[in-house]
Amino acid sequence: MDTKKELPHFYIGSSLGGQQKWYSRFTDFGMHAGGCAAITACDCAIYFEKYFGLRGLYPFDLEKISREDYLRFGKIMERYLYPRWSGVDKLEVYLDGFGKFLSDRNVEIKILPWSGENNLDDTRQIVRRQIDAGYPLPCLTLKHKEPAFQEYVWHWFILDGYEVRGENFFVKAVSYGIGRWFDLEKLWDTGFTQKGGLILFEL
Repeated sequence: MDTKKELPHFYIGSSLGGQQKWYSRFTDFGMHAGGCAAITACDCAIYFEKYFGLRGLYPFDLEKISREDYLRFGKIMERYLYPRWSGVDKLEVYLDGFGKFLSDRNVEIKILPWSGENNLDDTRQIVRRQIDAGYPLPCLTLKHKEPAFQEYVWHWFILDGYEVRGENFFVKAVSYGIGRWFDLEKLWDTGFTQKGGLILFEL
């Protein structure tokens, strides 16, 4: 039986979530070019305050999330997940940075890594379990053999939905202000030994 589940997420104007390209390449080059990890952390922080009622994560107006406030919030998050020359290219770096952000705000969310080396069947189950529980999943893709994923190479984005279509399992990837549906099997099979993976949450 086909099944579909999407998390609510949020819009900023017409943009689904935040975007790193909002930062100037001249005055905020680090965030403009390599702020994708911080952007996903900002979106998740807003999500957990907005939909789980966890307080202290987003310091601005939660009912009217403006682009200007989001830019300020991103600069706060940048201190925890600042763009490095190689990017935030390891799950552990994300865990350390976002974990410190949560700890500084006395917010208890358990965060765990899910390596891209895990097999597809287990990954399908963990994605379904996380989204059924209402948790978005930050996802890191490093290299990828398929040209269709080039915009998502060396990039963090959020998975906030899944759809079972017969034998196929699709996930909704949120980045660049839009949501796109990808076959998880194709997304997960990068064709390279250097893997990214997922960040899991537990409350």
